[in-house]
Order: sequence, then C-alpha cells, then structure tokens
Amino acid sequence: MKFAIALYSAAHAPSSRRALRFAEAALAGGHEIVRLFFYQDGIHSASNNIVVPQDEQDLARQWATFVREHQLDGVVCIAAALRRGVLNEEEAARYQRPAVNLEAPWELSGLGQLHDAIQSADRLICFGGP
Repeated sequence: MKFAIALYSAAHAPSSRRALRFAEAALAGGHEIVRLFFYQDGIHSASNNIVVPQDEQDLARQWATFVREHQLDGVVCIAAALRRGVLNEEEAARYQRPAVNLEAPWELSGLGQLHDAIQSADRLICFGGP
C-alpha cells in the first residue's frame, strides 16, 4: 500500500512521535511512503534549531534521520514555515533574515505537493491538528 503522511503538530507533541512510529512500521511492513508533508505546527519537526531537554526524545532529529536513511520525500509547507520563522538558505536570503534552520533532507514547497501525494497514494494518514 502507498501512504502519504501529513503531520500537523509540533515536534514535542505525542502525535509527532506516533506519526514517526507509524512511518517506521509502514516501511517495515513493506509499504511505500509516497511523501511526508509537514504543515501548520508540524513544520517545527523539520527545524534543525530545536533544542530538547536531555530526558526527552529529539523527534526533529529522528525525523531528519528517518527521511535521510530511507531517502523519502520530506516536504515542508512553505507558507506555514515562513509564518513560523523556519527558513532554508534561499528564503532567508530572500527575506533578509540572518538564520537558516531548515536544511536537507527537507524541501520547502506548497500545498500542491500534498495534493500530488494524495493523488499518488492509496491512503492519506494525518497526525495532529485542530
């Protein structure tokens, strides 16, 4: 089965951990992940500027490692990212901001990428949100 996974909640939220465990289990079960799409507060899971207490899991780092190791398509909604100050090098230069906190394996893109993933997948699985 082909899955598109959308994450709407921040890196410290339980739904972010559930989404990661679901994605790991899906691949372990022989399924395919068409795309991971991080939207709303979910974009924080792609930031490389998250600092967590020593007794907590660093889910942002775990997500990046997972995407990199499995060569997945990890997309961060550009509008949500800009609103929350999560910028790659190109956007930081465009808006003359001093910090870059989004790097590979993540790609900034629009909601069209989510639509495309939904069309290509058998199921859209969403985690978090209002």
